Amino acid sequence: MPGIEDLTLLAFLMLLGIVLIAGLVHGMLGLGFAIVATPLLALLTDVRSAILITLFPTLTVNIASMLEGGAWRHSIGRFWPLGVYVALGSVVGTKLLLIGDPAPFKLLLAAIILAYLYVQRLAPQRPDLAKPRPAIALVFLGLTAGFLAGTVNVMVPVLILFFLNTGLGSTAMVQVFNLCFFAAKLTQVGVFTLAGALDNRLVSATAPLAAAALLSLLIGMALRARIAAATYRRWLQGALLVIALLLLVQYAFA
Repeated sequence: MPGIEDLTLLAFLMLLGIVLIAGLVHGMLGLGFAIVATPLLALLTDVRSAILITLFPTLTVNIASMLEGGAWRHSIGRFWPLGVYVALGSVVGTKLLLIGDPAPFKLLLAAIILAYLYVQRLAPQRPDLAKPRPAIALVFLGLTAGFLAGTVNVMVPVLILFFLNTGLGSTAMVQVFNLCFFAAKLTQVGVFTLAGALDNRLVSATAPLAAAALLSLLIGMALRARIAAATYRRWLQGALLVIALLLLVQYAFA
C-alpha cells in the first residue's frame, strides 16, 4: 500500500470511514478506537502501517476522553503509575513491532480474550484479581498491556481484567483507560521517530483523520450519556468478543 499522502480519493474515503466508525465506538464505550480501527485498516495494509496511520487520531481521541468528566484525583490521581508501566511495556512492544512479525501476538491475544470471557461466563463470582496483591497486579498488567499495545495496538482486555474489579465508575474507568492509551501512543511516537518510521508528511496526512475522529468521538460521548451502568458493563464484555473475532479473522487471512 502506498504512503497515505499518495492514496487515491476512494482509498482515503475508506480510511476516513473507518476512523469515523472507530471514533463513534470510542465515544459510546469510552474505549475502542484502536481495537476497531487497527484490524479494519490492517485489511487494507499491514499492521505496522495501520498503527502509524492511527497514531495521531488515537492520541487526539485519548486526550479528549481523559478530559471528560473531571474528578481526576479519584481516577488518574490514583492509578497514574499504571500509565508509567504501560509506557515501559510499550517501548519493548513497539521495538519488537519494528523488527518482527506481530501476527502470532494477535492469535495469542484472541485466545486470552476468549478464555477470559469463558471464565466470566462460568464463574460470575470470580476471585478479585486486583485485591490480593494490588501493587504486583498494577505492575504486571501495566507492563503486559503496554507490550500488547506496542505489538498489536490492543491493550483493552488486559486493562479490563484489572478495572472490572476496582469498583471505579464508568467515567473514572474511561479516564484511566485513556491515560494508558495516551501513554502507549506517546511512547510509540518516540520509538517510531527515533527509528525513522515517523515524519512530518505522515503527521500532515493524518491530521484530517484526527479531526474526523474527534468529531465522531463527541457524537459518541453524547450517546453514551444515555447508557445505563449495567448496559455499559455488558457492552464492554461484548466489545471483547468482537475484538477476539476480528483478531482471529485477521490472523486467518494474514
